[in-house]
Formats: sequence, structure tokens, C-alpha cells
Amino acid sequence: MPEPQPQPQPEKPLSRTLDPRSLRGLAHPLRIQLLRALRHHGPATASQLAERLGESSGATSYHLRQLAAHGFVEDDTTRGKGRERWWKAAVQGTTFDESLYKNPDPEVRGAVEVYLHEIATIHAQELNTWLGTRHDWDEAWAGSTDMSDFTLRLAPERLRELNAEIHELIDAYRDSADPDAPGAARVRMHLHAFPQYEK
Repeated sequence: MPEPQPQPQPEKPLSRTLDPRSLRGLAHPLRIQLLRALRHHGPATASQLAERLGESSGATSYHLRQLAAHGFVEDDTTRGKGRERWWKAAVQGTTFDESLYKNPDPEVRGAVEVYLHEIATIHAQELNTWLGTRHDWDEAWAGSTDMSDFTLRLAPERLRELNAEIHELIDAYRDSADPDAPGAARVRMHLHAFPQYEK
């Protein structure tokens, strides 16, 4: 009788779309920072994350458990000994569902504000870190980076189309990336697109 073959496990999605419940579970500055740290730096313990973020291990431990309850982080069972608990990000990206903007629940609307403002703060911090450390990098990076801005006149549906095309282009580069290429480094891209009053 042939041996039963193990069934292939479905690959985890690269990104998770936020819904009202998961948004409320994530929309806390420390939780967003914890998830970001695990995504960028890999698995860690609550104590290691506390040291990295300048928080108490009690606070990081509590918020990691909250993130786990909402499916953002999970135990890394390949690490640790005894009671030492290691955490890892469950998915590498988060997608913001536009229906959240129209949600009538004040708690959800408050979570939207916390989440968006925290992401904007992180983007500003990352850009300022690059500007403050750019002289530490090889000269080849100086001409490769970009800090452009553009002003267009578009209807909302055209802006949605433009954003989708930019995301597709970025995904094509992600899919063809060679992490072992000489000189390769993690690259952060921020995309901000919003209407602006003319006066």
C-alpha cells in the first residue's frame, strides 16, 4: 500500500486586509511599532522588543498577546528554550480597506485616525533617519534614492487607477528581486497621494 503523501500547505498571504475588528486590535501606537519591528528585524522576544523600542517588557508582552489574538503575530516555535517565548509576524503586509473610512462606528473611526497618523509618523521618522545617515552608505545609493513630489489634476477614480498601477509595478520588482545580488539592501518606499486645497 503506498505511503500517504503530505498535503501541500497553502502559502500564507503576503498581506492582510484590515476589517473593523482587526483594525481596532492593531490601532495602538505600540502595537503598530511592535508589528513593524517583527516585520523588519525578524523574530524576537518581548524583552528584546522592549529594549529595541524603549518600553517595559510587561507592556510589550501584553500588546504582543493582543496582536496575537487578532492574528498579526504568532509564536515562533523554532526558537527559544523553556519558558522563553519568541514572536514573529504572521504576515508581512497590511492593506487598508477603504470601506473603513465610511464605517459609522465611532470606535472604528477613532481607530482609523490612530492607525493613519501612526503610519504617517513612521514614514516621516524613516525618511529623517535616512537623511541623517545617508553619508554612512555607499555613494551608489545617493543617486538611486528619490524624494520627489508631483502635482496632478485627477478625479478620484483616476487617482485610484494610478495608485493601482504603481502598486503593480512595485510588486513586479518585489517578485523579481534577488536578495543576494551584490550591494542589495532593504529598500523602503513610501507612497502618499492625497487631494490638496489650492488656496
